[in-house]
Amino acid sequence: MDIPLPGELGERARDLLAGRLVPVPPRAAATVALLREPPLEVYLLRRAATMAFAAGAYVFPGGSVDPRDAGHDIGWAGPSPAEWAAALNADEDTARGLVCAAVRETFEESGVLLAGDPVDDTTMWEAERLALIGRELSFADFLATNGLVLRSDLLKPWAHWITPEIETRRFDTRFFVAALPSGQRTRDVGGEADTVVWHSPAEALASGYFLMPPTLHTLTMLTASETIADVFAADPKITTVMPAPVERNGQMVLTTEGQI
Repeated sequence: MDIPLPGELGERARDLLAGRLVPVPPRAAATVALLREPPLEVYLLRRAATMAFAAGAYVFPGGSVDPRDAGHDIGWAGPSPAEWAAALNADEDTARGLVCAAVRETFEESGVLLAGDPVDDTTMWEAERLALIGRELSFADFLATNGLVLRSDLLKPWAHWITPEIETRRFDTRFFVAALPSGQRTRDVGGEADTVVWHSPAEALASGYFLMPPTLHTLTMLTASETIADVFAADPKITTVMPAPVERNGQMVLTTEGQI
């Protein structure tokens, strides 16, 4: 997969290859492809045009890890942080933070809560959701106050992408998949999005939407499955992908050649 790098991005790519550009360190992040059936569909949000990163792109719910996401006081059910560390090729605290961020961000951006015995209606926690978005409330405190535990068994690891070194905002992102809990409904609640849609992976790929390479690749992988059970039975090879700049015929491009 090659992506042209015009203008300033192309110049930054040349500076990087020449050793004149020091890359910005990536921030740990998590994103979740939320699935429902029948038929198999995935939830996508279009990032508002005012967003500093990936404006106008259709993405899955997700975001940066909050330092409090790695707290040992988070109520937890399902595979342990140690088991997730092995699955994510990360240390235990990092794995705990990534899984917590995946569940928290899904709640913040879609209203879907992967915790406790999933309830049908999460609108009772709207004030808490807004406090989570504003970072006025930690997810651990939200769970404890409401007698809930994070359900790590409702997630499956899927991919690992790092933003290219030429970008000024970079993320080290683990991708997960999760099924929409029975009875729950997504809500257009995130604030960072101006449109939300459900599409089959094939429909999303054929839509003409602006899709970032990780989203494009994840949707392509999901087209191999017809049901959520198929997705969870799959055994994707998770490798770290970081598109890299190269010069082809005098033009700078980003490539994932040899990585996926």
